[in-house]
Amino acid sequence: MRKTGLFFGSFNPVHVGHMIIANYMLTRTELDEVWLVVSPQNPFKKAGSLARDHDRLYLVKLAIGDTPGLRASNVEFDMPKPSYTIDTLAVLREKYPDRAFSLIMGGDNLSTLPKWKNVDILLRDYDIHVYNRPGREVGELAEHSRVTLHDAPLMHLSATYIRKAIKEGVSIRYLVPDAVARELEAGGMYK
Repeated sequence: MRKTGLFFGSFNPVHVGHMIIANYMLTRTELDEVWLVVSPQNPFKKAGSLARDHDRLYLVKLAIGDTPGLRASNVEFDMPKPSYTIDTLAVLREKYPDRAFSLIMGGDNLSTLPKWKNVDILLRDYDIHVYNRPGREVGELAEHSRVTLHDAPLMHLSATYIRKAIKEGVSIRYLVPDAVARELEAGGMYK
């Protein structure tokens, strides 16, 4: 059974910080593969500067390139909104019975996990790989037997910063993978 880590995010746009975490989880844990799951627009949040779902998915595919073990996923695109992680996992388990799925999340998400839908089932059935986020509390679940904390290399970089740089006409070189930079510079996304 292949061990598959699910790294959820809006990836708006995907940047090197995301790719460092995905690569760390792929190479420094028992995971056989990591899927970057592009989350659709949450209907309860203001759309603002969120690029279209398929555009963000395309950028993630560009970022991954031909890296073995990494994959972009659009599993939530056709699911009811808002999509809950437990429901996404049910869809994936049915579609891919040959995989053992686990979650990848930042410590700040772990601290809010007790508020998630069916958290008891999540903690019973799934391993959770947590990367630390400086200055953020990981909460009471850090000691849970299904939770593993990782000291992954992190960058103080956000998609918000990148979108602002694009709007201002400032170079985003080295902030996003080269293929993503070329696509963003050629297209009009985030301008």
